[in-house]
Amino acid sequence: MNRLKYYTYTILIAFSLSGCDKDFDKVNTNPYALTNINPALLFANAQRLTSGGFYEAEQTVVQQFVNAYNLGATTGFNFNEDSNIFNVPRWNDNYPGPIKFLEQAIELVKDDPARSNLYSQLRIWRAYIFMTLVDTYGDVPYSEAGKAYIGGLYYPKYDKDEVIYEDLYNEIKTATAALSPEKDQVKEELFFGTSGSAAIQVEKWRKVGNSLLLRLGMRYSKLDPTKAASIVQEAFNGGVMASNSDNVMVQYNATYNNPLNAVIRTGNLYYFYLAEPFVNRLKSANDPRLKYISGKYAAPNEALALTPDTTAANQFGFPIGYDQTSVKNAPGYRGTAGTGQNYSQINLRVFGSATAPIFFVTNAQTKLLLAEASFRGWLPAGALTAQEYYNAGVKASMDEYSLYPTVPNPAIPGSTQDSYLNQPAVAYSAANALERINTQYWIASFGNGAESFANFRRSGYPALTPNNYNNNLQGGFVRRFAYPNEESARNSESYQAAVASFGPDNLTTRIFWDKP
Repeated sequence: MNRLKYYTYTILIAFSLSGCDKDFDKVNTNPYALTNINPALLFANAQRLTSGGFYEAEQTVVQQFVNAYNLGATTGFNFNEDSNIFNVPRWNDNYPGPIKFLEQAIELVKDDPARSNLYSQLRIWRAYIFMTLVDTYGDVPYSEAGKAYIGGLYYPKYDKDEVIYEDLYNEIKTATAALSPEKDQVKEELFFGTSGSAAIQVEKWRKVGNSLLLRLGMRYSKLDPTKAASIVQEAFNGGVMASNSDNVMVQYNATYNNPLNAVIRTGNLYYFYLAEPFVNRLKSANDPRLKYISGKYAAPNEALALTPDTTAANQFGFPIGYDQTSVKNAPGYRGTAGTGQNYSQINLRVFGSATAPIFFVTNAQTKLLLAEASFRGWLPAGALTAQEYYNAGVKASMDEYSLYPTVPNPAIPGSTQDSYLNQPAVAYSAANALERINTQYWIASFGNGAESFANFRRSGYPALTPNNYNNNLQGGFVRRFAYPNEESARNSESYQAAVASFGPDNLTTRIFWDKP
């Protein structure tokens, strides 16, 4: 029944019942309205809509990607500009969607003992999203966020970033501990809903909770090493990710396309290039992941229709600190190609595919964090060595590529992985441990912009040269995103209080754990 017919039908009923109240409540109840909803479906939708980042945002800051064209609307982090276009996505992708769905689902199940595992999973994933928001902006709405419908809180206050982190620590610990194999299996959720049983699903989510706790603990490494070590040990003792089957990811298909890759596939293709520092690192180390990440196209504007040249020697990243005009003065300028630039782009057949997966928390990232924790002496007796975790983390990252379209399994044979790790410039070295570990984390987190950005600020690696397109950053790097402009209009009082408390709402203000 179409909408017009439905309204006509409703009006006729109203006239026919004029002056009569028999069965009034029944007749005036919309038979098509939802009276209840499965909260597990809200959870699945929150998972599906969780922001995977934005190439032109975080991954431009950490010099993995660049939009080479300075054309007004494209001016942003590539040119050290505070552009609302690129401040908005992570905020708007999460607050109106996933957070609202998670808060509603939590309200529906928090007092239902039959759905305690769903409740715990909701809390863990809510913690993941808020962690990325704090890491991106600093102070954000938290305690009152997503509660417009539930509690009538239309103008949520901003909570302090360090206070939010303390609560996230408690939330992750409590929710992870409450998971029980004797309770409900949540078949609807996207990460492990088809794992086979409640016991298997619970074990997977325990590893997610503890791996997220490990990540949170490592965030304190500059601010409070003692606290960091304590949280890291708690996470390790609880049991973190052990294999790639534990990865938190969404796999896309022809119906539901990868949203991260949508912009580079549907926009002006010739705008987008891999950044020189990223390509140079992969290329100089003979990294076997390069061919799956990078592709050279004879005509960048026609890249979707062309087969990429993935020969390592032919890959060149676009230099940092230049635009489409000034690049002509860059050292080693490579000229134009088609209507674009003669530089490498994302391989649209593999990493940039419409059906490529998006990873949020991975075994590779977890192993590399454990490598750093081991190097720092923060793990208990019985843990592996920093070198063992390092090698395992790099191999886990390489194994992920078997999940991408057109890639064989194994994507990178074990012998090739070993050869890569045995190179002097790559092999674990105690003298260069932090640099080696976190540079590999940078590579392993390509496509996970929030984590690339956060770990770069936390660790200081890889050692990148600041983008000096202008002096807007005083010779440094972007340390956070500015709040969306809409916040100062829609939630003015809370926004003004946050800025007064947090500091200048600009790109160089540091969040609480990012100390100089």
